[in-house]
Amino acid sequence: MIDLAKRLHFLLLCLLLVFGTAAYPYRLDATEASRTPVQILKPHQLPINAKSAVLMDVATGQVLVAYREHTRIPPASFAKLLTLYIVFDTLKQGKLRLDDKVYISEKAWRTGGSKMFVEVGTKVPLRELIKGIAVVSGNDACVAVAEHLYGSTSLFAQAMNAYARKIGMKESHFANPHGLPHREQYTTAMDMALLARSYLLKFPEALQFHSMQAYTYSGIRQRNRNGLLRKGPSVDGLKTGYIAQAGYHLLATAKRHGWRLLAVVMGAKSPAVREEEAMKLLNYGYRNFVLLTLFHKGQVLTELPVWKGKKGSLPVVATADGVVVVPREYRTRVHNVAVLPAELTAPIQRGQQLGRAEIRLDTQTLKTIPLMAAQE
Repeated sequence: MIDLAKRLHFLLLCLLLVFGTAAYPYRLDATEASRTPVQILKPHQLPINAKSAVLMDVATGQVLVAYREHTRIPPASFAKLLTLYIVFDTLKQGKLRLDDKVYISEKAWRTGGSKMFVEVGTKVPLRELIKGIAVVSGNDACVAVAEHLYGSTSLFAQAMNAYARKIGMKESHFANPHGLPHREQYTTAMDMALLARSYLLKFPEALQFHSMQAYTYSGIRQRNRNGLLRKGPSVDGLKTGYIAQAGYHLLATAKRHGWRLLAVVMGAKSPAVREEEAMKLLNYGYRNFVLLTLFHKGQVLTELPVWKGKKGSLPVVATADGVVVVPREYRTRVHNVAVLPAELTAPIQRGQQLGRAEIRLDTQTLKTIPLMAAQE
């Protein structure tokens, strides 16, 4: 009886392996199974000469380096990035055109701090105001745009906070479109990284403005305060900031060999220090990490047998790119596993989720992507 029970138990296990969940095209060998799992997605720690910092991969949103990333700090001119986000989103909706003329009010003209030097009572093309904000950080241009879109800077600030919530910025509050000091205005390096990533993914065309090294308006030429634009061809944005109680900020983005990173440095002691720390972060990322693409959105990963269907098999495709960033020394240990039923029974709807793809480092799952039927 005991021997019969063992045989039945063995038979049951075989049936489960045949008709249960299948994982392929990768199988784990004994050597890999014995490796100690690594905390691959935990951000690295670096000594940073600033109040806070983040290094993020734009494609995946993975945080590669973090230093006091949740410390609350005034955004200064980083607020202008959210102002431009709203401008480009409104353009994308078709409610604005780059050639639209924007009226310059006395309030806009009188706004202090860094200026584009627009004249009161004139009408300036929106395209020029975008340059004035992105390149020379014009506070006057920010007020003009805010009034044009929402009628007042206070209503525009409400829109800024609504946008921030949609982006996922849970540690920020904005009170004006330009970032001049206000007791109710604050952000964090992590929130600014989230904003910058969303901005770059949704509005890549904005970089044509941020990458300008200088801008001339009304006969006045001003240089872009992002000095990294003049120190290497890979850096093509994004924004600087400064007020006395916050220090010097720099949000820098670079693209090397098709791979884009962004570095946020907040509260440095000088413009030179913020540039040094931002470049240190970018170089660290490119030297120590690698971007791996295991498959693309819509790519057929496998085919499953189908019972009672018109065809004997059904292609299974990925619903998103299989992209992950890992430390360079682990790049050969990353693979993808399709977790799917062994077979299907018709009817199956096109687009129906059938399982998932797991991107793994050895046995540790780094990322999960749904898999769906490519056809009925």
